Amino acid sequence: MVHIHNIQRKISSVAMCAPPKARIRPVQLDVYKRATNQAPHGYAPAEVDCPSTRPRIRKADKLSKSETDWLKSRRPKTVDPMRELLTRINIDGFDAGKFLDDNRDNTTNLPNIGIAFSGGGYRAMLNGAGALAAFDNRTPNATNGASQLGGLLQASTYIAGLSGGGWLVGSIYMNNFTSVQTIIDHNEPGPETGGIQILNTAEYYGNLVDTVTDKKDAVGGFDTSFTDYWARALSFQFINASDGGPGYTWSSIQDDADFKNADAPFPILIALERAPGQAVLSLNSTNVEFNPFEMGSFDPTLYGFAPLKYLGSNFSNGELPDNEKCVRGFDNGGFVMGTSSSLFNQIILQVKDDSEAPALIKNTLQSILGALGENDDDIADYTPNPFQGYNNRTNPSSNSNRLTLVDGGEDLQNIPLNPLIQPSREVDVIFAIDSSADTVAPTDSAQNWPNGTSLVATYERTSNATIQNNTAFPYIPDTNTFVNLGLNNRPTFFGCDSGNLTGRGVSPIIVYLPNSPYVFFSNTSTFAKLSYNDTERNAMIQNGYEVATMGNNTRAGYEDWTTCVGCAIISRSLNRTNTKFPDTCQKCFDKYCWNGTRADHTPSPYWPEMILEEVNVKNGVAKFVPNVIGLAVAAAVSGLLMI
Repeated sequence: MVHIHNIQRKISSVAMCAPPKARIRPVQLDVYKRATNQAPHGYAPAEVDCPSTRPRIRKADKLSKSETDWLKSRRPKTVDPMRELLTRINIDGFDAGKFLDDNRDNTTNLPNIGIAFSGGGYRAMLNGAGALAAFDNRTPNATNGASQLGGLLQASTYIAGLSGGGWLVGSIYMNNFTSVQTIIDHNEPGPETGGIQILNTAEYYGNLVDTVTDKKDAVGGFDTSFTDYWARALSFQFINASDGGPGYTWSSIQDDADFKNADAPFPILIALERAPGQAVLSLNSTNVEFNPFEMGSFDPTLYGFAPLKYLGSNFSNGELPDNEKCVRGFDNGGFVMGTSSSLFNQIILQVKDDSEAPALIKNTLQSILGALGENDDDIADYTPNPFQGYNNRTNPSSNSNRLTLVDGGEDLQNIPLNPLIQPSREVDVIFAIDSSADTVAPTDSAQNWPNGTSLVATYERTSNATIQNNTAFPYIPDTNTFVNLGLNNRPTFFGCDSGNLTGRGVSPIIVYLPNSPYVFFSNTSTFAKLSYNDTERNAMIQNGYEVATMGNNTRAGYEDWTTCVGCAIISRSLNRTNTKFPDTCQKCFDKYCWNGTRADHTPSPYWPEMILEEVNVKNGVAKFVPNVIGLAVAAAVSGLLMI
């Protein structure tokens, strides 16, 4: 049995990390700021005066005005980092600098980039952190040459996470768009000195119980669930504030300087609606997104968005009646992250059987289990339902005051692609970081590696006319083909031909990056492996970095990787502007694009071998270093002079 207090003691070593101390540039402590404490009464929602324009539910037929206005600032700010990245990559036969300069006054012509981090618990968070570090120009050595992808993050418009990938995105944004680099610099993702420590103490458990009880007892009728306790535990880990920052809200991101000034991508977390009485989620389940401005869905089932800042207000038929006060503080940052990862409520549940835990927390959890039942132990309760009485014809919860959401990967769409393929967002390319554990017992294969299941699920969903809502998506082969052709062990582009897609409209190109053993066997178990020492943590991060960069172009046969990434970035933009596709890029597409070949026979057992030199974790010496040796090799191969 996993003991929650052991998890809490060790969990700080699981937080996202950047390169090792030996290669860290100094960072002043005052740079490591927190999100904004905007809730009026901590974790408990509370009534406040409404703004002059009363909040309401809006129809999902377009982007919100807030997002549209933000994009007007963000898109121009992606141009310079994109220019630096593409000119550094140096696509032969294509003057990227001139192309971007010629179109910078009309950014709709330019590439619109999204990044998606899959679920998969701490494995996904750490593997994703490595990719995020590879894409971040703040990471040392990440912009040192053509084999590096630093700046892709700064050139991106959107970033999405789900479950463990949501912990990654959430911890970065709830700490003011901090970097993987900065978090490892300070090594303090949890409470400040003097705050409640993450230990098996009566004070710690009492804090969890007291804050959730405050929510339950608050005026307004707020039901609670196991997710509230899981959310509070997550907050202690991922929000650098005393007592886990009970007043820190997801909507406060909109006021953080980096986001407000459009200097960071637009973050989105994903959950799923579980309709009343529903036990198993299908691909028709409503995908619910949380962004800094809103919570809701483009899906035709719900097709509406609520202002995130005023969740907890008693909306009815899409309006907030004149006799109802506005409510603030419901959108607690930990609660949003916990909602997206509610499968991990099982960790909290185990406390009730822990002989060392105080009776207070055990009795509290047992009473909730008795009230909800085991079939609902993974729900997050959003009572009052902001969408009650809204879109009655298709909204499955329109007649209920209770909206229940669950982990965003329960419908098998473990990569949060749905918000990024919405036509109104006009994304051109999505970097899909897949840390899923698709290979599971009783197969004879190695466990906990991806096999394309998530891409197949999204493909099938966009092929369903009743739910796809005009989204388009590339054709995706079956999971047997993924394994038989090795698409689960190397990068693949899907959707290279913009005229050969499901649905209507133009889908982004999907740059699929499956978790594979480059320098470490990073297929750690989602639930059994819940703590990592520093060397394991660094090795996981390092492996994710190598997956994203192909070992800085040092993987045999992939010396052209970053060049071809550049081709994927510009492809849709070249189509829009009727610009000739470079011969170099055509060679890249011939190599990396799935060409429609299928091999759907049962694959042989999958036991991947280490792709690069394995890092040593047994002696405690593993470090996350952007592949310096690889840089030198890449320099020799390309004839570049590396500094």
